[in-house]
Amino acid sequence: MSAPARLSGLEASITRIGAVVMRYILVMKGSWPRLAELAYWPTVQMIIWGFVSNFFETHSSWVASAAGILIGAVLLWDTLFRANLGVSVSFLEEVWSRHLANLFISPLRPYELAAALVTTSFVRTLVGVLPAMALAIPLYHFSIFEMGFALVAYFSLLLIMGWSIGLFVSGVVMRYGLSAESLAWLLVFAFAPLSCIYYPIDSLPEWVQWIAVMTPSAHVFEGMRAVLQEGVFHWDLFLKALALDMVYICFAGLAFMGFFAAARDRGLLLQQGE
Repeated sequence: MSAPARLSGLEASITRIGAVVMRYILVMKGSWPRLAELAYWPTVQMIIWGFVSNFFETHSSWVASAAGILIGAVLLWDTLFRANLGVSVSFLEEVWSRHLANLFISPLRPYELAAALVTTSFVRTLVGVLPAMALAIPLYHFSIFEMGFALVAYFSLLLIMGWSIGLFVSGVVMRYGLSAESLAWLLVFAFAPLSCIYYPIDSLPEWVQWIAVMTPSAHVFEGMRAVLQEGVFHWDLFLKALALDMVYICFAGLAFMGFFAAARDRGLLLQQGE
């Protein structure tokens, strides 16, 4: 084969590669969740660990006894994360398999689907979190089960918040399609810096504290630290988190039903799929 022919083949290959790259760029350009995801994870990680670093620098004596608290925080945060994914990913699996239309052709009501997603999330969260909680005992000599009633209370509060996020995300995907599926991971982590998982609320800038206190998870993690450090269960924190959870789950349920109605009116339920 002559040199010009080889060069022509190389040019054609580069052209094909460029065409595929352009396709992916146009897909990202037409989907704001995909664009947001590119900068989202580094930004969230920077914010969370920036607050952690600031807190540790000014509370060095606290750090020495913080191992158990940090492990407990990780385990409870995973409860919230898994509860969200248990709802949203279960719903996404129906969309990916093009089974959503079949569900709603049946007598299944949208609120019944929401109840099924929440129930499935509960099972998936237990299966995912309990082994990690048990494994922390021999590995780190830390048992979160020693929290007793507080563990059950905070676990339940984080489940409800996770379900709220998952139902809202499922509704958005039902209305706007798979271009919004990244929200299943993006939205829950938007709450991570505000949840004060690894540091107290007063470590945040004052204007951010006003936002953080509007999240159930911030009160849960404040309460968890109080239980592990002081052995005290703060009912005020529990009740604040519970009240916020009720607002969150009601809003998410209404949003899910509203998105369903909008998707049905536009005929989008029959068009969902990969």
